[in-house]
Amino acid sequence: MERETPDTTSEPLLEQRDPLSLPARLEAILYLKGRALTLGELAEIAGISRDQAELGLITLMADFAHRDTALEVRQEGQRYSLQLRDGLGDLVQNLLPVDLSTAALRTLATIALKKRILQSELVDLRGSSAYDHIKELLAQNFIERKRQSEGRSFWLTLSEKFHRTFQVKTDDLVPRRQARAEAETPIEPDQQAA
Repeated sequence: MERETPDTTSEPLLEQRDPLSLPARLEAILYLKGRALTLGELAEIAGISRDQAELGLITLMADFAHRDTALEVRQEGQRYSLQLRDGLGDLVQNLLPVDLSTAALRTLATIALKKRILQSELVDLRGSSAYDHIKELLAQNFIERKRQSEGRSFWLTLSEKFHRTFQVKTDDLVPRRQARAEAETPIEPDQQAA
């Protein structure tokens, strides 16, 4: 008996994933975008109303205020971003093995998780500042760029320098959700004999 797969194409992107609390979803959006966003942008990306985004953001900000954490939600005018608390910039610079901005490192992490991603898709995920991050990552040879055979975008992949510097094997770069799903997949009888 075939199981029908529900049509999730009309659902907002974040509602297709694990059911996270609204503050956790907003935190993920702020982290992945790596730039300040308005309430309207947060609401649109999360697929919720502006009022819901505001309530979720207030909850997230209160949560950060009560946690002993290195991060905070910072408001600059009408925009919000996830930033390191003041006074931790020097620590980060001492710990980073390379001279990359935090935003460029987030972009590099996105490329690493995807293993191979179209530049246009990366810009959709990380925003237009990703173009600057890509230039920075190319200049330091952490990624490679190859023109798409059909289309106008470029394929972005990790370079050997990335693997040498961060000592990460491509096979180790499996998102947790995918690794969990693979671990839960039952082995078919004909695969056990192999």
